[in-house]
Amino acid sequence: MEPIALLIAGLAAGAILLIFIGLASNPSVDPVQARLNQLGNMQAKNLEELELQAPLVDRTLRPIMAGLSNRANKMASTSFTQSTEKRLALAGNPGDLRVADWMGIKTVGAVVGGALFTLLFVFPKLVEFLLPFPFNFIWILVGLYLGYSIPEFWLGGRVKKRQKLILLQIPDALDLLTISVRAGLGFDGALGKVVEKLKGPLTEEFRRALAEIRVGKPRRDALRDIVPRTEVTALTNFIGAIIQAEQLGVSISKVLQVQSEQLRIERRQRAEEQAAKAPIKMLFPLVGCIFPSLFIVILGPAIILIITGLSGT
Repeated sequence: MEPIALLIAGLAAGAILLIFIGLASNPSVDPVQARLNQLGNMQAKNLEELELQAPLVDRTLRPIMAGLSNRANKMASTSFTQSTEKRLALAGNPGDLRVADWMGIKTVGAVVGGALFTLLFVFPKLVEFLLPFPFNFIWILVGLYLGYSIPEFWLGGRVKKRQKLILLQIPDALDLLTISVRAGLGFDGALGKVVEKLKGPLTEEFRRALAEIRVGKPRRDALRDIVPRTEVTALTNFIGAIIQAEQLGVSISKVLQVQSEQLRIERRQRAEEQAAKAPIKMLFPLVGCIFPSLFIVILGPAIILIITGLSGT
């Protein structure tokens, strides 16, 4: 029995030794230390390589626009800055543009417009000596003004388009909101259901309001902040009714039902108004395009016969 006992003892000692060797060869590594070691082993890239990896626009146009926007922003008044911020908010902050970025775009547009008008109108006239200097200078001013104003026209069109999309989306969103509330969801949950099911600028505003509510902002303040970012009368009336119902303790489902019916009536009235305007709008293409063609087809042969008869006599 002694050899067997010695064999078992040897096997047990060998197993314990192997366990210690395994633990020693695979020590537990701190995750933070492992991440630091990984970062330390990465090959550092110099500044030139990092700059070359950036897009061409970021390396060329963006620094120029940043410098121009800083200079233009210093010359802009406080009222102009506030109105620009408001217009950018109404347009949905396209491209996450700030006031300084927008000023840079307008400045670049003015420079490009002035240079384009100089090439088109000023240089040929200077070569031919047809116009004196003040007239050439007026062309440059016109190019500067147009280049500076065209971004404003684009922004105004984007604001109108966004407000129209919000106005068209309000009835559908309110119907879904009413159905969700009457099905048992709370107002925040119903608003989340609207954000989940629908897409558009209105749902983006509701998504932003829900995010503000989740971080602790009062619901009435989060909803009230939607009004200056949209300036749509129907949405303003709806938010005002919701806030008033919350303050007075009125049932939100009743308010939503009344608002939904009112918005349906307003949508029907807008459709009838557009239908009434259609004949007047059709008059201009009829007079400008169709009637001249009809006159040519009907009176053309008669005019040709009259001219032929007169020339023959």
